[in-house]
Amino acid sequence: MAKCGPEKDVETKAAFVVLKRALELETESRYQQALACYQEGLDMLMKIMKEGKYHKQIKIEENATGFSYESLFKEYFNETVTEVWIEDPYIRQIHQLYNFLRFCEMLVKNPCKVKTIHLLTSLDEGSGREQRSGLDEIKESLKSHGVLLEVEYSSSIHDREIRLSNGWMIKIGRGLDYFKKPQSRFSLGYCDFDLRPCHETTVDIFHNKHTKKI
Repeated sequence: MAKCGPEKDVETKAAFVVLKRALELETESRYQQALACYQEGLDMLMKIMKEGKYHKQIKIEENATGFSYESLFKEYFNETVTEVWIEDPYIRQIHQLYNFLRFCEMLVKNPCKVKTIHLLTSLDEGSGREQRSGLDEIKESLKSHGVLLEVEYSSSIHDREIRLSNGWMIKIGRGLDYFKKPQSRFSLGYCDFDLRPCHETTVDIFHNKHTKKI
């Protein structure tokens, strides 16, 4: 189950109050006043978007389902997205590499025109060779789809965030690794992540006028 966070931007709330009033006026057949309120509310929202003040918060509860990468993020990956920056210290173990692969699959399938993916992660001291090998395979697979994967490693990385070239920024408390281990190889949710139970985490989605490069 997802819940909208209680901390919403005051200006965003005000815009929705105006739009709600516009809807009420429309139901009362007061069309000219309704039109004026619609225009005012939309203008307020556009101003917020331009100033980078948009903020949406989704709380994923323990064992909740229905939160695959596509279900959460697909609407933000439109045709204007050409470049993606990912900071996540935990793209190291096999299941985390599969998470990253699944995320890349979403980028390739969506209408966005992604040409470059930048990944900043930490190096697994215990099985760094396996980690590098997995990322190299993903890199080659993406290359066959016309997408360049650039990987960098940092020993001090802690933040987890995803930035898109169209200005959207996504912060996930647990990074891409918020799915629970499936009960077995043949249990529902093993392949379809919408059916996979999740760990409790929070997702914050912002819109900035400029996207900071990693």
